[in-house]
Amino acid sequence: MPKWMLKDRSLLLQRLTPYLFLLPALIVLSLTVFYPALQAFYLSFTRYDDLYQPPVWIGLKNFWRLWSDRVFWETFRNTILYLVCVVPILVTLPLGLAILVNQKLRGIRWFRVAYYTPVVISMVVAGIAWKWLYADNGLLNQLLKLLGISADGIPWLTSPSWAIFSVMVVTVWKGLGYYMVIYLAGLQAIPEDLYEAAAIDGSDGIRKHWDITVPLMRPYLLLVAVISAISATKVFEEVYIMTQGGPRNSSKTIVYYIYEQFFENLSYACTIGLVMFLIILGLSVLRLSVERLTAKEN
Repeated sequence: MPKWMLKDRSLLLQRLTPYLFLLPALIVLSLTVFYPALQAFYLSFTRYDDLYQPPVWIGLKNFWRLWSDRVFWETFRNTILYLVCVVPILVTLPLGLAILVNQKLRGIRWFRVAYYTPVVISMVVAGIAWKWLYADNGLLNQLLKLLGISADGIPWLTSPSWAIFSVMVVTVWKGLGYYMVIYLAGLQAIPEDLYEAAAIDGSDGIRKHWDITVPLMRPYLLLVAVISAISATKVFEEVYIMTQGGPRNSSKTIVYYIYEQFFENLSYACTIGLVMFLIILGLSVLRLSVERLTAKEN
């Protein structure tokens, strides 16, 4: 065999080697992610409420139904409310915790572990525990009665006015430690010389964090905002364990509505899932833009 053919063959094998390593993962992803996603996209244009009958093409009728579906718009409103209420807290409060646990004090590692512990607790366990706390005779209502704040307690999970906000508390409690670690990594990358120079200029105490920490942590703030927004959009476990979307759909989110429709009308559930996919896709594109911005600034 001529040398040039051997050289071309060696070059071809060298180029194909990375793809051969990726091939098993691509096969698994194709079977578990890509094909089901394409199938769900197709089903969103069909009527498939009987598993023993083939799907019937109906075009955009599912989308017209979605447009006039009162429950969908209620769940959409609840999801937006989740974003508006949860994301600002998960952007700001973990930064304060990160600044607190970044101090060089004795035993500070125990505080880091304490704040991060909720992250490693299963959502099922956390949801059941908080459901006990929110019960009519639970710890929270007992404290309110003991302090004389409320004689009958508060219907945390059974009132349309309180249910979704009670579930939000669990989401925030679970996410604080995770985002605190992200901020802590950014804080430890800030040189101490900057704080010393700021102290000489009269910027000390809380003001130094406003003058130095917040501007330098801006890429991390944007990153946490996007990640927490995506997570808040996909919230499901808390709702499923604590309220099942009630009372009167007051705590039902889009993901939970998809879960309900899956057992009643699969094609309609795929339609809602497609809308959900477009929302998350937009947030993911925003996240990539933030990461590129962060890379340029660094």
